[in-house]
Amino acid sequence: MKRFWMGIGTIICAVVLILVLHGKVSAQGMQGGAPPTMSGGIKQQYNAVKTNLLKAADVMPEDGYSFTPTPAERNFGGWVAHVADAQTGTCSRVAGAPKQINAASKTSKADLVAALKDSFATCDAVYDALTDANLGDSIAGGRGPGIRLTLLAGNVAHDNECYGSMAVYLRLKGIVPPSTEGRGPAPAGAGMGGGMGAPPTGGR
Repeated sequence: MKRFWMGIGTIICAVVLILVLHGKVSAQGMQGGAPPTMSGGIKQQYNAVKTNLLKAADVMPEDGYSFTPTPAERNFGGWVAHVADAQTGTCSRVAGAPKQINAASKTSKADLVAALKDSFATCDAVYDALTDANLGDSIAGGRGPGIRLTLLAGNVAHDNECYGSMAVYLRLKGIVPPSTEGRGPAPAGAGMGGGMGAPPTGGR
């Protein structure tokens, strides 16, 4: 039952992200320039969260990789590994050559950052090849056929969800998250960030 609701949650997040992307690219088109595209919007959001995740993994010191707020939570290194393993699975499936990198077996910062970069290398090729013409392609594998758009939008949504958790860990270690660098101190009483309804690159 837990897997069922997690699956439903992922689908809802993907749909919300698709709607947000559609609104963003439509607004860009109204402002002039190149005509907006759905694939272009997804690539933009992917590259934004990619930047945030890589910077977050870099700025957390080695000893912070074993940090966990409570015993029930995974440590920071576990989040890096989770992102690497999850998106490698998704992107390699979309590429037609499923693979695993077993990042969860790694513990050092160097090995986990290398695994994260490896996962992004796999995803970069898939997002670079994304076009409005192939958004609706059926993708085999997983627990059944999927749609390219849903899988890749869902990956971006999942990456943002993970980054949101990692940003809290950074805050607790006294480190400003990459997405809020240069904005100055947060107003007194301000929260650490919103939910999935907030822009994916918003401050946390």
